[in-house]
Amino acid sequence: MIGSDGLTEGETAGVVALLRALVAGGAALGWVEPPPAAEVRALLETLAAAVPSGDAAIALAVLPTDEVAGFGYWRRYGRPTHWHSADLEKLAVDPDRQGLGLGRTLVTTLIAAALRHRVEVLTLDLRGDNTRAAALYKKLGFHQYGRLDRFVAVGEARYDKLLYALDLRELRGPA
Repeated sequence: MIGSDGLTEGETAGVVALLRALVAGGAALGWVEPPPAAEVRALLETLAAAVPSGDAAIALAVLPTDEVAGFGYWRRYGRPTHWHSADLEKLAVDPDRQGLGLGRTLVTTLIAAALRHRVEVLTLDLRGDNTRAAALYKKLGFHQYGRLDRFVAVGEARYDKLLYALDLRELRGPA
C-alpha cells in the first residue's frame, strides 16, 4: 500500500513498464496502444496527491528483486452526490506472476483502504472476456449489476463491459 509519500522513482518506472507491457500484450486496461510513459507518470502523480486525503488508494505488488509485479488503485467519484463511493479503475498483474494470489492481495488491500476511508460502495468495470478477473471479483464479494453489450471497441472487435459493485456498508456492519 502506498502512503502519503507517494511512489519511489523505481516503483513509478516499474508501474510504467508493467502497464505498457500488459497493454502491448492485449490486456484490457483502457488503452488500445501502450500508454506514453509521461501519461502514466502524470496519472501516478495525481493519484499519489489524492492518497493523503483518502480520495484515492494505490496498491503495489513488489517482488524481493524490487520488480513491480502488480498495481491497482481506486479513486473517489468527483461529484459531491457520489463522493461516498469510489471506482477501482485499474488492476494489473504481470502475466508471469498470475495465479500467485497477487491480484487477490491487491484487491483486498484496496478494499481495506476503502473501508478505512469510509467508502460505502466500491465499483469497477471490466471487459467481458476477462473471465479470470470476473471470477476473482465475485469471490471477493462484488456483484454484477450491469452489462453494456458490445460497448468496448478494440479495433474491429467488440466486447461487453461488465459493471460490478461491492457494498462496503455490508462489510462494515451497523454504524
